Amino acid sequence: MSVGATDDGVRRIASGGPWEESIGCSRAVELPSGLVLVAGCTAMANGRIAEGGPYEQAVTAFGVAVDALRELGLGAEHVVRTRMYVTHARDVDDVGRAHKERFGAVRPAASMIIVSGFVDPSLVVEVEVEAYRRERA
Repeated sequence: MSVGATDDGVRRIASGGPWEESIGCSRAVELPSGLVLVAGCTAMANGRIAEGGPYEQAVTAFGVAVDALRELGLGAEHVVRTRMYVTHARDVDDVGRAHKERFGAVRPAASMIIVSGFVDPSLVVEVEVEAYRRERA
């Protein structure tokens, strides 16, 4: 991942994912206010979709999100909100279990939304996280 900053103090993290350049987005954006937005986190790692079902995909997706936070000097303990997108209601418990394992001590505001699908039909989970820090390191 790489960090880039603009004159207005906004920092952006590029993960090198296949869609960042083609659609013009960043994995994470940190605002001068201390709010950090992380989006588009799936089970895609090293150009491949992680093995396993919804639980394993969620574990990987949350790991991708926390890795982006680490690039900005933050961790899971800074997360204040999560959004989980799943393709089927039957996966809610598995994805929720992965969420609790990663963020149970933090207890961010959270939403889980059922969607019709993702860019790659093998993906069944996508997550977003929002984190906050008082001051930049």
